[in-house]
Amino acid sequence: MDEELLMDEEENRRELAFIRKQVPTDVKERYSDAQILWMMDTIVDYYFSSGILESAEEEVDIDLEKVADYVCQQAKKEKQGVFDPQEVFFIIQADLDFQEQNC
Repeated sequence: MDEELLMDEEENRRELAFIRKQVPTDVKERYSDAQILWMMDTIVDYYFSSGILESAEEEVDIDLEKVADYVCQQAKKEKQGVFDPQEVFFIIQADLDFQEQNC
């Protein structure tokens, strides 16, 4: 179990670094590592709650704007701050790019 947690932490660090390299400078500066890590978790929550991860299809269309809206709504609900959906969109796109490259 501990080894699995360490592997998850390492994967999160790699993904966070990847996202930070991919997004525009103003987005990098606006969001802390903790906020981006929270967004990464919330993106996965969206995929679970929407059924995307359970799809039998080889390719699934993901509406990144819907995901961005969900992340922003959750941020307000969980008092994480007010996030701009257009900025969050870049983070979601980078997250998806990371997942595609590492699966």
